[in-house]
Amino acid sequence: MKTFLYGLAFSLFFLNTYSSNAAEKQANNLIVDQEPKNSATAIIDAYLKLKNALSTDNGKNASAAGNELVKAFKDFDQSKLTPAQRKTYTNIESDAKEHAEHIGLNAGKIAHQREHFDMLSKDIYDISKLLGTDREIYVDRCPMYNKGKGAIWLSEVKEIKNPYFGKSMSTCGSIKETLH
Repeated sequence: MKTFLYGLAFSLFFLNTYSSNAAEKQANNLIVDQEPKNSATAIIDAYLKLKNALSTDNGKNASAAGNELVKAFKDFDQSKLTPAQRKTYTNIESDAKEHAEHIGLNAGKIAHQREHFDMLSKDIYDISKLLGTDREIYVDRCPMYNKGKGAIWLSEVKEIKNPYFGKSMSTCGSIKETLH
């Protein structure tokens, strides 16, 4: 009889643990599935990889991130956008995709990649403003790039990591705006 009671207690404990884990997994899946369809997360993630590669003077990784960004634009689901958002997004996307393609094709020409990154950053800023972001994004500005005209970039961290000058002037710049 004791063996039966111990077995029953163990079985109930095991079932309770299993059902708790199953409920937790189901809740986690619901959270993932609730991501808004017009989220630009994949676009922003690929852009941030590109920015980080340029910050470390890695043209090869910048090229790969540029190609990833092109794919993110192709995969973006525009069906959940309002007609006004879709029109604006389409205008920005065509220009941004062209810059990402140039970056992807020029792994050995980091100066050329940075020229396109300057224009791409303005486009990604506009997309972020149009669609919002799923996290805090910092808009940084380097006043010295482009012969003193300056340039912006978006960053996921407060620490300045300058993609225009890379390791030679990694901390040149400051935060100008925060996007949510």
